[in-house]
Amino acid sequence: MSSAAPSPYRWVVLLLCWASFTMTSVDRSTWGPASAAVSDSLHVPLAALGIFATCYYIGYVVSNAAGGFLTDWLGSRVVLGTSLLAAGSLMIVFGSTTSIPLGLTVQGLVGLFAGVEFSAGMKLITIWLPESELGRASGIFMTATSLGTVIANAVVPTLIEHADWHASYHLFGGVTVVLALLCAVFLRDGAARADSAGRALPDIRPLLHNRNLLLLGLAGFGGLWGTYGFVTWSNTLMIKGSHISPVDAGIVVVIFSAVAVAVGVKPVVGWLTDGLGFGMRLPIMVILVLFTATLLVFGALRSYTAFLVVAPVLGITAYAYSPLTAAMIPKPAGGRLTGSAAGTVNAIWQLGSVLVPAAVGPVFHASGSFHAAFAVLAIGPLLGALAVLGVRDDRPQRSSAVDVPDRGLRAGASSAGGPTA
Repeated sequence: MSSAAPSPYRWVVLLLCWASFTMTSVDRSTWGPASAAVSDSLHVPLAALGIFATCYYIGYVVSNAAGGFLTDWLGSRVVLGTSLLAAGSLMIVFGSTTSIPLGLTVQGLVGLFAGVEFSAGMKLITIWLPESELGRASGIFMTATSLGTVIANAVVPTLIEHADWHASYHLFGGVTVVLALLCAVFLRDGAARADSAGRALPDIRPLLHNRNLLLLGLAGFGGLWGTYGFVTWSNTLMIKGSHISPVDAGIVVVIFSAVAVAVGVKPVVGWLTDGLGFGMRLPIMVILVLFTATLLVFGALRSYTAFLVVAPVLGITAYAYSPLTAAMIPKPAGGRLTGSAAGTVNAIWQLGSVLVPAAVGPVFHASGSFHAAFAVLAIGPLLGALAVLGVRDDRPQRSSAVDVPDRGLRAGASSAGGPTA
């Protein structure tokens, strides 16, 4: 990466990072459409279903926090290959479980190994792509979360209908293992990795005082509270609260995520912010406010037709903010600490995913109110929009430099003195 032009290999890197993140998103999203069948199979009470998702997200948060540090230390290739192999194998194990305690333990372990793809992927993207392409690249990378929901909700209900819920975990676990092997063979960490301080432990102390990163963490926490609260609970809420069939509920969630993928909302939002040059803070705020309003509207609906009408709008608002919050991380973090910053910030984001399943279940169980459950979901993005108010001006400074690793390392060195704008 010492030449003036970025390497064409950057697209191979982006493809593999995107595929890895997509597959772990599929694994994460499988629980939503499978949960009702698991409840019947393992005799899990409705109010306790969210505990399975919470166990997964506890492991996911821990691996995000530790995985970013390991990425900066050991390199993305090792971390991605190892984590995908372990997560896929554990998905297969969960698909064979008949015990609630074992199932809870394995779910936590799957999350523990599946949470590093974001930080490792963002590290590689920052190394191999120039700053002028980060918004678009981040948008493409972040389509993984919505596409994972589409795949899971399109495939799992059909597999349950024709086989059982175990088949879903066996299938997706096997695909994850295959992808781990592809990453081990084809991914490279790049010159920036070779030029860094060997395998010295990265010093993450500058990140602990970075105000922008903390606020980005709070913004993403609120956003994912709404997004993954919907992904985790919407199937069951529609089935139990509005009495529609599991397949119809799956179709609603597929549309929720598929529209965001089909219209390319994440790459488009990233591309627009790259081109317009007015920063990402204001678009994030607007999107999160619209997300809040749409969740409240969805919670007021009762018919399958109405769900189908509102689901596309909800899907766009639920996913459009994520590439912007992700693309804002590298600049205040600096190249040397991009993995640690991405992992730490995403760990804060995923706390929303940890807490919301356990929060919605008791509310719906106690009140029986579909609308009350969605009001709980809407609290998150509203608080996220308020957090973005405190983020400093992030309008980019244009530069002709495209030597991303060198520039990132210089930025990392400058960040050691404390927060950057």
